[in-house]
Amino acid sequence: MADRARKTYALLSYGLWQQRDDIARLLDADIVAWPFVLPRRIDGFVGWGRRPSGIRAVQLAKRFGKEVLTLEDGFLRGFAPGQAEPSHSYVIDRQGIYFDARQPSDLENLLAQPQTDPLALERARLMMAWLRVERLSKYNNSPLVNPAAAGVPQGRPFVLLVDQVAGDASIAGAGADAARFQLMLEHAAASNPGKTLVVRTHPAAGDKSLLRRAAAVLGLSIVVPERMNPWPLLEEADSVYTVSSQLGFEALMAGRPVHCFGSTYYSGRGLTVDHGELAATKPPASLEQVFHAAFLEYTRYLDLHTRQPCTAECAVEQAITTRNQRSRLTRKVFTAGFSPWKRRAMTPFLKGMAGDPVHLRSMDAAVPAAQAAGGIVAVWGSDRPLPDAVPAIRLEDGFIRSKGLGVALTLPSSIAIDDDHVYYDARGASRLETMIAEGVFDERLLARARSLAQLLIDRGVSKYNLGTVAEAPVVADGRMKILVPGQVEKDASIRYGSPKVRSNAGLVAAVRALFPDAFIVYKAHPDVVSGVRGGGEAPRDADRIATDGDILQWIAWADRVETMTSLTGFEALLRGKPVGVHGMPFYAGWGLTDDRLNIPRRRRRISLDMLVAASLIVYPFYVHPLSRLPCRPEDLIAEISGGAMKKSGPLGMLFLGAAQQINRLGVLLRDSRLL
Repeated sequence: MADRARKTYALLSYGLWQQRDDIARLLDADIVAWPFVLPRRIDGFVGWGRRPSGIRAVQLAKRFGKEVLTLEDGFLRGFAPGQAEPSHSYVIDRQGIYFDARQPSDLENLLAQPQTDPLALERARLMMAWLRVERLSKYNNSPLVNPAAAGVPQGRPFVLLVDQVAGDASIAGAGADAARFQLMLEHAAASNPGKTLVVRTHPAAGDKSLLRRAAAVLGLSIVVPERMNPWPLLEEADSVYTVSSQLGFEALMAGRPVHCFGSTYYSGRGLTVDHGELAATKPPASLEQVFHAAFLEYTRYLDLHTRQPCTAECAVEQAITTRNQRSRLTRKVFTAGFSPWKRRAMTPFLKGMAGDPVHLRSMDAAVPAAQAAGGIVAVWGSDRPLPDAVPAIRLEDGFIRSKGLGVALTLPSSIAIDDDHVYYDARGASRLETMIAEGVFDERLLARARSLAQLLIDRGVSKYNLGTVAEAPVVADGRMKILVPGQVEKDASIRYGSPKVRSNAGLVAAVRALFPDAFIVYKAHPDVVSGVRGGGEAPRDADRIATDGDILQWIAWADRVETMTSLTGFEALLRGKPVGVHGMPFYAGWGLTDDRLNIPRRRRRISLDMLVAASLIVYPFYVHPLSRLPCRPEDLIAEISGGAMKKSGPLGMLFLGAAQQINRLGVLLRDSRLL
């Protein structure tokens, strides 16, 4: 077996088997399931922590003379506990595991000779500052509120005690037991007279809260805040008490004095006040050295979307993106009347701080359910009224939607979430319009917007990204070339955003009147070309009616674009083309377009960078095509332009084809009912 370059490891539980792809990438090895393999064909056993699989891995490795690898979640695990959320990081230990101080571990070995390189330690310092500023912890699905809002009494100082789950292996591994929690509480009360004793319970503790039990036995009054991000508690506490929780290390990162009543990887190094009973001589280490060893050497990170190994910085950026997007939905979302396909498409966007959305068949069912849960109701588009009895939001496709058409049931990668008026409904101000009119755009955001716009141009990305090619007409020198993008005439963006010119034929006629000598190409909308939706009477005043070619090809050909409300106008602005607007799309009225209508409420003069920042960074929600998890627009553009988009298998394609035909009929029926 020594001559084999690639090793084979056996997994010892179903939970590990579900993560086999991640484990294979982390180990760069082949993965098999025990006991469905002969011992001689494997190099070692993989178990999880000190759970049964981890204990059995140690036993089997000794029995067969093989390697043993222990896996655990990393210190930046993800948005929420559970296998429904992929992990940002893992630790892999070939000697023990970091939370078990009773035996050696790879992390202890790293800290035996702490990092001394100044650049490496500066990286660690910057990473710690980043985590603190962004309020990132192991899990990141708790609301960010101040201690007072979570129930901590104001007016006197407090100390924070960190609870753990009774029976957890990290307690025994720290040389502690339930009695240590009682001792810790007694010590904190005696050492901090007059101060409030605040207990941070573990999300999974429930009735197994050791500090609640200890307080009841001792007759001490404690305050248990509501679920919240731990950083405000850590930063406001006079001191922090823990047995072996990772929050103790985060408290050190927050600059707080930390008392440890167990032995953990960061205790005994001159950083903490130690009350543990395990006698261990540890070399001293700075906070940066401990962080570098634990977070940058010991921990392995995987890209949230591709599941390929990545840097810690990449994982932090993705954790921030996920947390920030989901924190925009603070209440549980209840949808009303979504089709099965739309439920599947919208679920990743509508997962917020209160968990997954609940899909119900009708508004009559959604409203009372949302009322009972303190949630909100979500409806699609602008045609249905919002309920009065409960908060509600409207959903629409975003501006970088997908690699394919919505009518073809291509899953969207961006949506807009708004109140009574979505971005194309000019009857009132949308959230986007308010952002543009009143938003503060700092230089960092504007610089990102400039880079994003350039990335869109360089990668050739638009809303649908169909990638077809047409032979563009050759026009005599000096003759203006105008692109008129067609729209679906029964689309809500025309009904609610173009009060005067309301048809494609009328638009082309208006453009011809303005530019009688121009060469006008009317580009039919892809949904119309597909036969699913109607584009109205064919324009008579165009020099050419085009049905093929990607819209970006036609924008590049044109000297200017004239439109009612089409997103093509925005895409043309990004590419430096003059744009005439005959309706009231979100990008009109700000001084960037030639407006054929007056929009009195849009008074602010803005830059293109401000428009891009509001409409492509701040306003939309994004999910990645591969993972269906929140992502940045930059990540989506990279995937659309060059990634290997996820494809369905043969059975999935069969169902997709049937669903597409059903959807076509549904769209045709819906359009036939519109006046």
